[in-house]
Amino acid sequence: MKNNNSKKAQNTLLTSLLFSAPGPIITGISVITSYSTTQVADFLRRTIELAAIFASWYVFRKIKNSIDMNESKKERLENIANLFVGCALSVSGTVMLAISLSRADGYTPGGFVLMGLIIAFLGLVANTIFWFRYRALSRHDKSSVLSAQHKLYRAKAFVDLCVVSALTSVAVAPNNPATMYIDLIGSIIIAVYLLINGVIIIKNERRKMMKSKSLAQSLVD
Repeated sequence: MKNNNSKKAQNTLLTSLLFSAPGPIITGISVITSYSTTQVADFLRRTIELAAIFASWYVFRKIKNSIDMNESKKERLENIANLFVGCALSVSGTVMLAISLSRADGYTPGGFVLMGLIIAFLGLVANTIFWFRYRALSRHDKSSVLSAQHKLYRAKAFVDLCVVSALTSVAVAPNNPATMYIDLIGSIIIAVYLLINGVIIIKNERRKMMKSKSLAQSLVD
């Protein structure tokens, strides 16, 4: 049963990685054809998150397929993968916030945002499914990698909801004065939410690492 859950988790990680892979390419193309700051932020966010998902898949697979790996090394690898997720969220949020503030004055949202809107909507549906999938998996397998992925996809689903709302306003009413503010507010919400979630994950992982280090030191003493 345990091996079966591990296999399901590995398949879910690989599926989420493959599903996320086209996102940066498609949103990158869409960025070139539009002037939406939310879409630029979304492109950066998807690119950085893809790297974090790859790191989590690689570490989880390495841990589960290594028979002779001791618990200390497993915890260290999990910490590294989760710190990668936390750093990816934090960097993504920081970059997005900087872009949003730099474009808060003197730009007009518009252009062809339909492609980005479709991708964001599909992402909302898929990320919500993965969110609940990782939540179920983390209940059976106490791996912190799965727990971090659960938090990541919860954030991704919320972010996609904001992106869909912002890009819908750009597509429907690009010349409305309120559209610029909706677009900017959408990107700022994304930035702050990702930054907060990233900092929380980093703090939790650093706390675990310090605890493990203190325990190892006490055993030596």
